[in-house]
Amino acid sequence: MEPTRIIISGGGTGGHIFPAISIANALRRIEPGCDILFVGATGRMEMEKVPAAGYKIVGLNISGIQRGSIAKNLTLPFKMLGSLRKAMQLIDDFKPEVVVGVGGYASAPMLFAASLKGIPYLIQEQNSYAGITNKWLGKKAAKVCVAFDGMHVFFPSATLLKTGNPVRKDVVDIFNKHYAGAELLKLDPLKKTILVTGGSLGAGTLNKSVEKHISKLIREDVQLVWQTGKYYYKGIIERLGPNFHPNVRILEFLNKMDMAYAAADVIISRAGAGTIAELCIIKKPVILVPSPNVAEDHQTKNALALVKNNAAILITDRSAEDALIVEALNLLRDENRSKTLSENIGKMALPDADSIIAKEIFNLTRKEGRG
Repeated sequence: MEPTRIIISGGGTGGHIFPAISIANALRRIEPGCDILFVGATGRMEMEKVPAAGYKIVGLNISGIQRGSIAKNLTLPFKMLGSLRKAMQLIDDFKPEVVVGVGGYASAPMLFAASLKGIPYLIQEQNSYAGITNKWLGKKAAKVCVAFDGMHVFFPSATLLKTGNPVRKDVVDIFNKHYAGAELLKLDPLKKTILVTGGSLGAGTLNKSVEKHISKLIREDVQLVWQTGKYYYKGIIERLGPNFHPNVRILEFLNKMDMAYAAADVIISRAGAGTIAELCIIKKPVILVPSPNVAEDHQTKNALALVKNNAAILITDRSAEDALIVEALNLLRDENRSKTLSENIGKMALPDADSIIAKEIFNLTRKEGRG
């Protein structure tokens, strides 16, 4: 029998790319010889990350709305039409049995082309609030895999399946790694530790909040693993110095996220859907500071899905500078609350999302007459 042919489209951020790669890996675990083609946006990070993971990728000349640049936005309709034409050609050439959309610029033209060509498509909606494009494309999707309850307000109930968001298995494997994590990060494993992470690019609000109150952490003899992101690292190091204090680890990027998670007692993070999926699996007390700079304020809605289950603490972006570190120190002192938050966030974990989604993809190919 010929290998199953599948297109996976989308990207733009790690929050879209890493789940897509996890799905591809799960597809290969089920059918090692399946033929997978990724479709991304030219110039975006998927064009590097996907080949590094061992998969083929083709780029579409597509971008989002540019705030503050009317001239750049004038080219958008032409880019969309050109991308749609290329997507149609890719379907003719590659002949996929199913197309998967994970969100991001390239997802829309690829899924729309699939609908025009009569190819079944699956949407992997990562957030608790669906964007305009996915809501529109979801009307004709064969299956919509979601991570949160209540998504029937955006998509037809008959197509919905709650799977959770795929995570990188190596990142959430923290079992028995607390001491190894502390050793790697040159920390005292017996001291309380806060991990602050704003993603690979960083989060200005989190960094300002930490820098403003770092003396409080030092006074309390609390250790800090501070992942600044590449936009902010140089400035922070210039102001504080590379060896600011024995209790403080200032890092541009965490290559061994599992070790940082394992070493931490409390985690401070943005509220991207992929990050939340990881945090549910690792079961540590979490303070979420949703980014206000995302479409439809979906990070706040992601965070509230946890808060209503008493599974996380939410601090708004505008109040973080004053309240965040104070709240984190209070949480470190409150063992009962920390335990409750850990237990409740663990109850929301869906660790096998990648395998469940992969099986649904193969089910769609079988519905189309495959054996």
